[in-house]
Amino acid sequence: MNKENKISVVINTYNAEQHLNRVLDAVKDFDEVLICDMESTDSTLEIARRHGCRIVTFPKGDAVSAEPARTFAIQSASFHWVLVVDADELVTPELRQYLYRRIAEDDCPEGLYIPRRNMLIGRYERGFAQDHQLRFFIREGTTWPPYVHTFPTVQGRTEKIPANKDGICLMHLIDETVGQITAKNNRYSDGEVVKRAGRHYGVWALMLKPSWKFFSELVLRGGFRDGTRGVIKAGLKAVYQFTLIAKIIEKRLRENQE
Repeated sequence: MNKENKISVVINTYNAEQHLNRVLDAVKDFDEVLICDMESTDSTLEIARRHGCRIVTFPKGDAVSAEPARTFAIQSASFHWVLVVDADELVTPELRQYLYRRIAEDDCPEGLYIPRRNMLIGRYERGFAQDHQLRFFIREGTTWPPYVHTFPTVQGRTEKIPANKDGICLMHLIDETVGQITAKNNRYSDGEVVKRAGRHYGVWALMLKPSWKFFSELVLRGGFRDGTRGVIKAGLKAVYQFTLIAKIIEKRLRENQE
């Protein structure tokens, strides 16, 4: 196979032993699997070595997410095409076949948004709009901002793979409790405040943006199809929005007092 038609799978890890065996089994038929580890202290590296992965290390420092290490990991890959997979996601056989088929076509874009199916209190969501992630792209020139909830910048055209297309998706294995989601959102919003520090939010944003997020998640994205689960998810999304805006306003108010 031409090197231009080979794919490197890149997985960022930090203490990722829980799902890693299943994740690596699902990507074993790609041309390369690269683990970018942030100084794990559990059995992550042992599992990666057992699966024959190539391993590079990125210092964790005070990072609370993988984003600071994303660009380093991508640029450490060997091949022209890169598929970024989290350590709690499965690549379906249909997705693998689709990607190899797509890169062999003349009109293949430089980046693809991949639909991801997420767990919600014990089962996969049934909403209309799947969670699309920009995870497949050319290596050259691709960079990823070091902030949580960001997408990479790809040099070229991008497209979305249609949702619910014959099993072509990432399967998110994590099934967090409401408490775990709330704690994680609190950590993530701290990092996102830095990214959005220039926004001049006020009282209207505090009231309207969380309300719109709740409505869009429950109605426009089809969360109502998940019943009580859908209402809980929409509420958590709205709370995250409120918390983030409140922290940005708090930062501005405290700075103005100095």
